Amino acid sequence: MAELAEEAGITVRTLRFYRERKLIPPPRRQGRIAWYDDTHLARLRTISALLERGHTLNGIAELAEAFDHGRDVGELLGLGEPTEETPVRLSPEELADAFSGEVTPENLAAALDLGYLGTDGGEIVHISRRLLDVSAALVREGIPLADVLAAGRSVREHTEALAELFTAMVLTGGRTPEDLQRLRPLAKSVVEAELSMALDRRLRERPADGAGDGGGAGGSAADAGGAADTGA
Repeated sequence: MAELAEEAGITVRTLRFYRERKLIPPPRRQGRIAWYDDTHLARLRTISALLERGHTLNGIAELAEAFDHGRDVGELLGLGEPTEETPVRLSPEELADAFSGEVTPENLAAALDLGYLGTDGGEIVHISRRLLDVSAALVREGIPLADVLAAGRSVREHTEALAELFTAMVLTGGRTPEDLQRLRPLAKSVVEAELSMALDRRLRERPADGAGDGGGAGGSAADAGGAADTGA
């Protein structure tokens, strides 16, 4: 314990306190000896980094519990890595930085449940670089991470239905899963085109704020001008 505390740059008293709060996993026991390893050191350094970023010990404890009970990387990747998406490895500090203080226990649990995140020792694995970048960009635009995750859940339901529709359509007439793999770019193109046109329709349905008011004001000015001319 003394060696671990020294490596982490904290006191043994602080380390005991973290153990009591279950902020770090218990050591491996061998008789009367308790062995700590690099996993414990990584967790202690993470705690220090999160404290420096303004997280409370209660919040860190909840995050640690979520990480410890989340999916590991094997469960996350399932039968194999995604064929087109690139998984990303992050430290807890990098994840906190990417989402500007929105990595709450609730949001973390939602991301784990969706399968966006998994754990691998002291690291976090995000299933998709593209999803990570888009989610972080939306949060930077001021959209709460909870709303982004809720939208992700809804998108997941719709895309599962679309994938089932395309699969059923292709795998008829003797076509094989290899044909499905070969034709998947066509499915993606259809979805992208339809989404683009749907967004166009939403934009037409919602004119820019103030457009109607500006037109009304212009009409009133013209009427007033006309009235003045008549009076003259």
